[in-house]
This record gives sequence, structure tokens and C-alpha cells, in this order.
Amino acid sequence: MKAVVLLSGGLDSSTVLYRARADGWDCYTLAFDYHQRHRCELRAAAQIAEAAGVCEHRVVTFDLRSWGGSALTDDAIAVPEARSLDQMSASIPVTYVPARNTIFLSFALGYAEAVGAQCVFLGVNALDYSGYPDCRPDYINAMRAVYRLGTRQGREGEAIAIAAPLIDFKKTEIVRLGNELGVPWELTWSCYKGGDVACGVCDSCRLRLAAFAELGLRDPVLYATE
Repeated sequence: MKAVVLLSGGLDSSTVLYRARADGWDCYTLAFDYHQRHRCELRAAAQIAEAAGVCEHRVVTFDLRSWGGSALTDDAIAVPEARSLDQMSASIPVTYVPARNTIFLSFALGYAEAVGAQCVFLGVNALDYSGYPDCRPDYINAMRAVYRLGTRQGREGEAIAIAAPLIDFKKTEIVRLGNELGVPWELTWSCYKGGDVACGVCDSCRLRLAAFAELGLRDPVLYATE
């Protein structure tokens, strides 16, 4: 069984990769260099793919900075810092990248059909307080219809599936599962900023640190706030 796994190098996508591998899938990982602020995540993705022993790791390059619209693709928009969980969940944050998962899943669909994969895995999480519209169950279900209707494989055979195994998981549950699967947390990168070390104050860092702390664990990643 072949699977394409969207691998950002972060906590969620790395856990999904190790979950797919544990379930017996031959994994082909796909990362994206869209000129994001935190391009250092690409190094993390490559290291995790190597550690997991994937069949193939590819990086697709395109430039979403050409129109911006997100704190991750426009340096004029500040990455939010030191926000509470209530503040994070109040509205869709400026770190939302317009249509990012639709773009990613489109590339993944083409890659999957080309290599004969049966499934695309991604690490979206609807309980992550971010409120991103393209991380929710109704969106994933809509993209399943696109996969069925928009490919030869979907029209003439069995459609390529989309698996989002973490979509209903709390962050603590993801960390617990990753521990069970042996995810090398020290190789992962979740920070939205592009520094040499994780900032510790952006939404992504704070959610990650809170999950480790709630479980009584120390995150092995180095943070600027330490």
C-alpha cells in the first residue's frame, strides 16, 4: 500500500507520518517551499523523512509571497505573540495562508495518482484553536469529493482517499501518540518564525509547549524563551 504524506516537519505531520508507517503504508512524503517565513521547517521535514525511512521525499517549490495575505508570507504582517487560548480561538488568525491546504492537497493528488498511491495523509487538527477553515471536517469531506471527481483514478477505479487521523485529537493526545510511535521530537519544527531557535511565544509554540507541559514532559526542542 502506497501513501503520500504531507510533511511540514511539525509535530502533527510527523506524528501522522509515523502513524501511517506503523499501519503498514509505504510512505512518499511531500513538503512545500512556498517562501514561507519559517522555511527552516523544510530542513526538519527532510530529517524526519530520513529518520522514518520513507520511500521518497520531495519538495515542491512555488512562491506565495508574490501575493502575501498572511503573516507567514508577508513580513509586513506580524506573527501574533503571547496570546491566550481564548484569544487564539476568537477568530481566524493572520497566520492563516489563503487556500494553503487546497494548494497542498492538489499537489498531493497529482503526485499520488502518478505514483499509484491509494491514500493521502495530512496532519490537520480541528481542535488546535487556530480555527483555520481548511483544517475542519467539512473541508476535508469536500476535498474527498474533489479527489473522486477530478482524477482518472476516481472516475474509472477507486478514488484516492484522504486520511486525517488527528483531526479530532487534542494536542496532548497527539504528543502522547507520537511518543508511542517514537516520533523524534528533537528533529521537528513548529515555530511560525524563521529564527535559529523556536521563539516560544507564537501561537504554534505556545500550543506545543502547553501540550508537553500538561503531560509532564519536556519538549526537547530549544526555545529562545528558555
